Amino acid sequence: MSLALRNRHVLGEASLDREAYSPTNTSSAAATPRLAVDNVTLEYRTRQHVVKATQQVSFNVQEGDRFVLLGPSGCGKSTLLKAIAGFLTPAEGSIRLDGNTIHGPGPDRIVVFQEFDQLPPWKTVKQNVMFPLIASRTLGRKAAEQRALETLEKVGLGRFADAYPHTLSGGMKQRVAIARALAMRPRVLLMDEPFAALDALTRRKMQEELLALWEQEGFTLLFVTHSIEEAQIIGNRVLLLSPHPGRVRAELGCADDSLHSLGSEATKARTQTIHRLLFENEVAP
Repeated sequence: MSLALRNRHVLGEASLDREAYSPTNTSSAAATPRLAVDNVTLEYRTRQHVVKATQQVSFNVQEGDRFVLLGPSGCGKSTLLKAIAGFLTPAEGSIRLDGNTIHGPGPDRIVVFQEFDQLPPWKTVKQNVMFPLIASRTLGRKAAEQRALETLEKVGLGRFADAYPHTLSGGMKQRVAIARALAMRPRVLLMDEPFAALDALTRRKMQEELLALWEQEGFTLLFVTHSIEEAQIIGNRVLLLSPHPGRVRAELGCADDSLHSLGSEATKARTQTIHRLLFENEVAP
């Protein structure tokens, strides 16, 4: 059994009592987390004032997790992802990767964004995948080319290695972006609503392909979405964030939910629980 499959643990249903919630109160709490977010408050400045994006958010991500941040627009989930990537410094709290505090960007955390135009258009597909490997001095040119070709095969784009981004569909461009990230073999793959701009059919196909890649590679995934259904499909653990400023509402285990269980009573009941926690039970600051 793969390491990733061994890590597919199921958390119990979250309590509605905020005081009962603890991000370390899980079956995997004894293990050193791959990623630890501890009481993180994030702020950004506008011309008029300082805006608080999140307030004292805490959670742990274990190796091999498919961990999803779910919440309404403006709850700070993408801001959290940027802080984990090292692009923002917390106003309060800390973020640790394998026990080491994050102080800036690094090749151990790679982000896949939702925009189609994240690929330099003057580089071929293969060159796009090779670029971060070479720029970060992770591999030499020959080794980077070999890894790029191997990774493109895994995402079904081997025969498009010499194509340019403008010749690809939106879904294919996202496959290249995912290949570029996976080729770096990051400790955590960060995905910020990567399928939100795709049409419904392509989005579903990309969800299937991402899960197949996870089964094959066993990477650790932190995924941001505002779709309840997508959170249940992608995540084995889902953290619910309140409206602005984002606070932890609850954490749910969704390892039993999948593309094949969407019509089941258990999955529908969990969907209703998530909806209730997000929209019907306001938590006081």
